[in-house]
This record gives sequence, structure tokens and C-alpha cells, in this order.
Amino acid sequence: MKTNEQLQVYSLPEVEHLKVHGRTTGQLLPLTLFWTGSAVELNVQGSELWVEVESQYDMYESWISILINGVPVSRQMLMAGRYWVCVFRGMNADVVKNVRIVKDVQAMSGDPGCALQIHALKSDGAFLPVQEKPYKIEFIGDSITSGEGAIGAKAEEDWIPMWFSAIHNYTFMTAEALNAEYRVISQSGWGVLTSWDNNPKGNIPEYYEQVCGLLTGERNEALGAGDQHYFGSWRPDVVVVNLGSNDGGAFQSPEWKDPDTGKVYKQRLNEDGTYHEEDLAAFEKAVERFLFKLRKNNPDAQLVWAYGMLGFPMMPAIYRAVDAYTKGTGDRKVSIIQLPDTTEETVGARTHPGELSHRRTAEVLAEYVRGMIG
Repeated sequence: MKTNEQLQVYSLPEVEHLKVHGRTTGQLLPLTLFWTGSAVELNVQGSELWVEVESQYDMYESWISILINGVPVSRQMLMAGRYWVCVFRGMNADVVKNVRIVKDVQAMSGDPGCALQIHALKSDGAFLPVQEKPYKIEFIGDSITSGEGAIGAKAEEDWIPMWFSAIHNYTFMTAEALNAEYRVISQSGWGVLTSWDNNPKGNIPEYYEQVCGLLTGERNEALGAGDQHYFGSWRPDVVVVNLGSNDGGAFQSPEWKDPDTGKVYKQRLNEDGTYHEEDLAAFEKAVERFLFKLRKNNPDAQLVWAYGMLGFPMMPAIYRAVDAYTKGTGDRKVSIIQLPDTTEETVGARTHPGELSHRRTAEVLAEYVRGMIG
């Protein structure tokens, strides 16, 4: 194979027009991509581009998707180690290519050893400015927002990174439709108050103010996952919260016992199958508290509670909680949208929303948000 003598290696700080997507610590030597949908974006005028990645994991490997001019052209599993990945070669050297290298898998709270870093780029061309987009949207959610099951056959039941997608995902699709920059904060199985299995530690609000605080272990600590996030660095116009599915699931799941304290947690059902009032009230309080936290950190954003892609049993409670919050604060920039439910036709792998379901949701959500941001 003929090697390209023109290739030059650049550390990330040397790349003048590098655009980083997703919450990070601000550190570029190397850059750690924590959340799903996190990415580096560049405009490259050259024939060839490589990226030096470092992937580590104990159980769950990272995946990346590569987009050229907005279109996914490659998706790959990153085995452990530090090495170069070819992004493109043999392209017209004079034409400018918009390139996005996207972390395709959620932050893995279940694997303290999982980390994805980008060290350097190698190209025979020039890096040109990336156009800024007019809007910013933050998405907060669970497995749906992590794109679990958005890729893969309906028959797939294994809980593995292969079936996650940041691209075949309503977050990506909504942002594209609105020409917006976006970020995602999401974790499979987690909720506002509790995870699907009644574990109260599996709640997103507790970690919202950290860079990626739900990651554990020494490696992630050293990478700054637990650092406080500086909200002034990126101000979303809209924050979309798609949480509640796992809180609803907790009512149907067995109790959870804290191995450290022995305390038992359970969202209870009444004998007639309705939700226990006290436990439902605790969920509503958690929604209200989270809205306060979101408003504190995003003083000007529209807050949208979007829910319903896997049924909507918690919708009445969400309405009551949002109503209590708006009445108590006078905050008029908060609203609720019911998303299209996933059907037999639109379901994906692991009985989660498939790409068609994500597409339907993106259409509805984009139209709704467009009305807010003009």
C-alpha cells in the first residue's frame, strides 16, 4: 500500500477549528468523550484524515459513528488500546468535508473501566472553521434517549453496546431538523426518583450538575467525570426532559435492598393495581425538585417535559408536578408534550423504540420546539 507522505500529526490543541460536542472537562490532551452523542467536528480540506483514539473497558466497549457531510458512513466497535482509525482517504483534496466523529454509546455507569478518549488527528489538508448553529438543545433521559435498541433486529435481547445508537436517535434527528447543536445526558434504566428496579441511586437529577458524575471508579474520577459542570460554558435554548418511564416501571418491579444499609425501597401498588398515593407523590416531588434544579442552572431556557415513547402511565403525575411547579414559581417557560407511543411497526431491538419510532418522535418534537425558538 502506498503511504501518503503528506500526512501530518496534530494534537487536538493544535487543531485551530476543532468543535467539541457534549459535556467535557475542557481538557484536550487528551479529550474524553463521556456522554452519548458527544463528538468532535471539523471541516477538512484534504484527501485523508485519521483520528487517534484510546478505548478502555472491563465489560462494555465504546462504539463510534463517523459522519461525512451530515451522513453516517461508518460505525465501529473500538477494541481496547490506543491506535489510529482512518476516517477517510482518497477523497478530492480540494473539497471541504464536514466530519463528525461521534460517541455512539451512553456513559456506562455499569462499567467503571469504560472510557473513550481522542488524542490526535492526522491529515494532509487544512482545518477550516466550523459554522456555528443558531440554537442549542439539551436532552435528558433514559435508555430511550441513549438510543438503546434503536439499531439491531427486533429479535435482539442482549444488553450490549452494539444495540445503542446516538444517530438513529430522536435527539440527533430533532437537532438536525432544527439546525441546532445538541447535548445528551442519559442513562438506561434510570429515572427522576428511582431506577426501573427501585434503586434510588439510579436518578439523573442527583448527577445533573456534574460533568458525568454517574460514572464511578478511579479511572473516571481521574478523568474528571465527577467535576462540577460549568453551565456558563454552554447555554441551551431548550432543555428537553424525557424521564418517567423507569419511575413507572419501578411500581411493577420487585423491591430493591441497599447492600450497604439493608434499607428496602419499593414503589408500591394498591391492591386494585393503582399507584400508592404516597409513592406517586414522592415521584411528583422529584419532578418538581428537578425543574427547580434545571431552572437554577439554565435561567433562560425553555424547559420541555417530553414523555410517552414507551407508554404514558405517569403522564397525569407529570402534569400535576409541572402544574405545582409553575403555580409555585410563576415560571411560564415550562411545558409538557406527549410523544408518539412505540408500536409493533416502530419497535426496535430489546423491545425499545426503533429508528422509525425515533423518527416519528423527532418530527413531533421538532415541530413543537420550532414554535418556541421561532
